[in-house]
Amino acid sequence: MRYVLLKLSFDGRPYHGWQIQKNALTVQQVLQEALAAVLGEAPPIKGCSRTDAGVHAIEFCVSMPLTGNISCESLVRALNVHLPQSVAVKSCCEVDEDFHARYSVKYKRYLYRIWNSPVRDPFSDGLALHYPVHLDEKSMEEQAQQLIGRHDFSAFCAAGGSVEDKVRNITEYTACRNGDMIELRITADGFLYNMVRIITGTLIDIERGRIPRGSIGEIIESGDRSKAGFTAPPDGLYLEKVIY
Repeated sequence: MRYVLLKLSFDGRPYHGWQIQKNALTVQQVLQEALAAVLGEAPPIKGCSRTDAGVHAIEFCVSMPLTGNISCESLVRALNVHLPQSVAVKSCCEVDEDFHARYSVKYKRYLYRIWNSPVRDPFSDGLALHYPVHLDEKSMEEQAQQLIGRHDFSAFCAAGGSVEDKVRNITEYTACRNGDMIELRITADGFLYNMVRIITGTLIDIERGRIPRGSIGEIIESGDRSKAGFTAPPDGLYLEKVIY
């Protein structure tokens, strides 16, 4: 018995998130079907995160046991033959038996992309939030620095999350612009349900004057979801990097 780590990328638009469900297509389902086609069985797989419907991944990690003599290189090639165009296995490597794609994670980095132009872009439809009113990315980065550190982020967690401990450590938040595309990046040891999307909506609401500037610290202290901004749509959200 060997144990391997697969790294995937996927376009989340066709899928109802990562985790397999009875009545909706998920990334886990199509990966398990590809594994069964290649290996003759679908070994149990563990994903690094639970992504929402429509959320994308540049790097999504999966751990699993592997029997037989197939090499990592051959497994990557074979899986990509059987996977749909919206999902690709980028790499495979062997790991220790006690490695777990989710519980061995130290940090994750998410990317949120905003097409910030009065005119919509057909090539980013479903892959970025179209926000037509100008946003100041430098100001957004400045406001977001109040998020840095270890806090209870209950105010940035959507109803329906099952996690009781809402303390997380955010280590970095950056914002940059390339033409009309704004890219927001956040790194933390973990994320709550819709946390990145609520943070994004809060920063946009601050820029639009709907929430006072400099108030993120107060929002965190309040623990009150109603004081934070709107939940940005999943279109612009990507799991970008998983750090073990």
